[in-house]
Amino acid sequence: MQVFKPGHSISLRLGETRFDVTSRALVMGILNRTKDSFFSPAATYDLDAFFARAEQLVTEGADLLDVGGVKAGPGDEVTEAEELERVVPVIGELKKRFDVPLSIDTWRASVAKACFAEGASVGNDISGFADPEYLKVAAVANASVVATHIRLKPRVADPNPQYDNVTETVKDFLVERRQWALDAGIEHDRIIIDAGLDLGKTAAQSLQLLRDSSVLATLGSPLLLSSSNKTFLGVMFDLPVTERREPSLGASAIGIAGGCRILRVHDVAGSVRVRDVMEHLIGAS
Repeated sequence: MQVFKPGHSISLRLGETRFDVTSRALVMGILNRTKDSFFSPAATYDLDAFFARAEQLVTEGADLLDVGGVKAGPGDEVTEAEELERVVPVIGELKKRFDVPLSIDTWRASVAKACFAEGASVGNDISGFADPEYLKVAAVANASVVATHIRLKPRVADPNPQYDNVTETVKDFLVERRQWALDAGIEHDRIIIDAGLDLGKTAAQSLQLLRDSSVLATLGSPLLLSSSNKTFLGVMFDLPVTERREPSLGASAIGIAGGCRILRVHDVAGSVRVRDVMEHLIGAS
């Protein structure tokens, strides 16, 4: 696989911090305040466990933290009020404890707005900005956003997704959503794009998108890879979710080589090592 090297520098602003992600990827540590996550369900729902995990991720080298209060897949209903209760107070506390940018993983504009007020600087929206107020509140807060491809919507099963060309479909979708963000007043260096692996994709389609990362990277926006422990890796290697660490690290290496510059991961320590190796390889190539 040929290593993707952009023809220009790629800059990303998260809050007041500017990152050069031309050849160095950022590692985003996952913090789930949920009771039913696909990976280690409820392991960090308890506040003590949550903050202990946050400290571990920062110590291991996370460049930013991504907090979520509702899992992406089908499950028990989580009301707006419950999501707010799960994530808003912990965003405020994380802001006090750690000097890293904070991302809120939500598709509700009201939740994003409340978290921006508490110190979050990124809105990670897997719905592709389905809430018409989402980009407005992000623009007012001067927050960065993640535009993610999804075929249907969060929490809805999509067992048989079909595409004429999955990579071109995703590419066109991300271009459109990026333009929505620009039109809302969000500056280009605050817009991140994400192919949405496993979100309305079969394992084969997700693998194809991972292989085609370089196609999406040519769009010029920082490309986020969220492949950690995901279903497509389990299908490929016939592994349960608790045994996908090595395939996840391999996917991160392939993603970085293809132009991904943010890794959303559970294993921060391992991903930091992979990132550092790939940075040297990209710089030497």
